[in-house]
Amino acid sequence: MKKEEYYILDYCTIKNHSIFKNGNLIYSDTESETLKGFAKSIYKFLGLSYPKFHKMDNLCKLGFLASEVLIKDNVKLDEDTALVLSNKASSLDTDRKHQESIQDREDFFPSPAVFVYTLPNIIMGEISIKNKLKSENAFFISEEFDTELMYTYSKILLNTEKASSVICGWVDLDTNKYDVFLAFLSKKGKIKLTKEELNKLYNQ
Repeated sequence: MKKEEYYILDYCTIKNHSIFKNGNLIYSDTESETLKGFAKSIYKFLGLSYPKFHKMDNLCKLGFLASEVLIKDNVKLDEDTALVLSNKASSLDTDRKHQESIQDREDFFPSPAVFVYTLPNIIMGEISIKNKLKSENAFFISEEFDTELMYTYSKILLNTEKASSVICGWVDLDTNKYDVFLAFLSKKGKIKLTKEELNKLYNQ
């Protein structure tokens, strides 16, 4: 097992109707009244052309958009870039919509378009499809951002050469309350990867 030094090359945060990359505000939208509208405005701001985006649920859109901000203009993902994500609410926001779709139908047949997003790890599937990843991935549920878990799991993947780099972080959504933080970990960068640094960046 290799034991090299790793770094946080870039990080992205989405909160309070704003996007931050490496601590700098890059976009803010105070006009959109819904999360769906906010996500659409980010999509337009980034100049994306990916029709499948519009079919995603809100949780998936947030994680997908954060990953696009993270790699935009700087990083080309290797196919073995691992994804290690977590949140508190799992896919609860979509689970509620799924339940409503069953209740609203006399035959109790759920909407397939909603059902497909009733697992939070679909976020990683969408990111992987867009970037052609064939990598290790894991999605954890915890009460809060678990720096120890994110750091340790990511380091194991890097040290055992299961991954050349890792996108790790927190993508949480419950109703309209959202909190997103992604960090790109690799062998290069200016910020040395430590548990303390990862926790500090999340809490900025």
